Amino acid sequence: MSEPVLRLVLGDQLSTRLGVIAKADRARDVILMAEVMREATYVRHHVKKIAFLFSAMRHFAEAMREAGFQVRYVRLDDGENSQSLEGEVLRAVAELGVRRVVVTEPGEWRLRESFEALRLALPVPLDILPDDRFLCSHEAFNTWAEGRTTLRLEHFYRDMRRRHGLLVEPDGKPCGGQWNFDKDNRKVAPADLKARPRISFRKDAITREVLDLVRTRFPDGFGRLEPFHFAVTRRQALRELDHFIAHILSHFGDYQDAMVKGEPYLYHSLLSTYINAGLLYPLEVCRRAEAAWRDGLAPINAVEGFIRQILGWREYIRGIYWRFMPDYLDRNALNANRPLPGFFWDGETRMACVAEAVHHTIDHAYSHHIQRLMITGNFALLAGLDPMAVHAWYLAVYADAYEWVELPNTLGMALHADGGLLASKPYAASGNYIHRMSNYCSGCAYDPKVVTGDRACPFNALYWDFIDRHRDRFAGNARMPFVYSTWDKMGPERQSAVRAQAALHFDAMTRGHL
Repeated sequence: MSEPVLRLVLGDQLSTRLGVIAKADRARDVILMAEVMREATYVRHHVKKIAFLFSAMRHFAEAMREAGFQVRYVRLDDGENSQSLEGEVLRAVAELGVRRVVVTEPGEWRLRESFEALRLALPVPLDILPDDRFLCSHEAFNTWAEGRTTLRLEHFYRDMRRRHGLLVEPDGKPCGGQWNFDKDNRKVAPADLKARPRISFRKDAITREVLDLVRTRFPDGFGRLEPFHFAVTRRQALRELDHFIAHILSHFGDYQDAMVKGEPYLYHSLLSTYINAGLLYPLEVCRRAEAAWRDGLAPINAVEGFIRQILGWREYIRGIYWRFMPDYLDRNALNANRPLPGFFWDGETRMACVAEAVHHTIDHAYSHHIQRLMITGNFALLAGLDPMAVHAWYLAVYADAYEWVELPNTLGMALHADGGLLASKPYAASGNYIHRMSNYCSGCAYDPKVVTGDRACPFNALYWDFIDRHRDRFAGNARMPFVYSTWDKMGPERQSAVRAQAALHFDAMTRGHL
């Protein structure tokens, strides 16, 4: 028998459909999986994120063994653990006498570079296979992007709908007569809106052991470890999908932009963590949603909006990441450089909306996309926070965050640091938006209707200060003449007062009193 092939499976690649596993010789090849400190600590990951990945990895390894695969699993507390993926590959090659190493392309540029360096260090060949869980390859995205002056999601999304036949009639026209129902998906939630309870899975011996490990090894880690509700197997993730389709999806469209006190989830799917880790497949999720519409279980505005997030935005963001890395990482078009305030980590701020979003993050390793974009992201944009600090925070604190999806969302959508590559205008908003789309302002120390004075909402003066200091960049933007007209009508005296108020907010932020 010839030497085995070593097949490395990363923690966010828990899919038997990937070539690295699908092409394995079960009797001969070795599946390598490793929990390593370098991956657990390169940013300050939420302890729930670490626990989810370690538990899901261990369950996946057990499933592989039961299916007849040879699995070499290295635990974090293994005394021989080198605590790096590269080190574990080198150790396995030396101990097993393999003839080659096969990996799936990682989702982060830094790991791709590490594997390229590892290729030179190994005494055997290393093959990097494409991650074929995605529905648009690098080559297909680059073909679509080539020659376009703007890379807008809507054009890409329509192409993907046609390519995969989702919500498309036999004649190629969109179901429901239009491609996008976003205008129907911005309803303001009633103050008493309560979402349906979500599934909480029983913690088996593997998960309990992982929770003990994380509690011991990461005592100062960010976030609350328990209660721990995550699905950690494909079977459990499919139950989450079933629950979403049956009970949540029908209201997803109406309230996807709404925010309500004490409701971290509302009608969002919570499936991105499982899709991004490989436990669910994007196309199966989209087809389930489409079937729900065809069966009359959910309206088209909900289903189209949900599919757009996965088939459109998720694939588009990944295409942007790989097309423009590594230079994309260094973009800072607005020259933002203020340090990240401490309240991003502890939620200790008098701004009720920010406190709510951050505490959801601390408790659940989750906040939904409007909280991320229009609360924490909006504040970071208006306050001119350093994009790299904000990027590291988003990457660390959410269970679904990997650099391929998080970085373009942060630098492109939230911070406009890519100079408008993703968004034609910055997603900047004053306290009025937050007041309209949430009930957070009720009882807040600040008043969303006040711009200057002791009770002035920081989002208001910071918004106008942002608009003013970036006038040279945005005044000519076709979507912003009304904004600058409004600013100009305030007059010099009022403008000066707004700038002074913004300065007070910046000072309070620096002193930890905002």
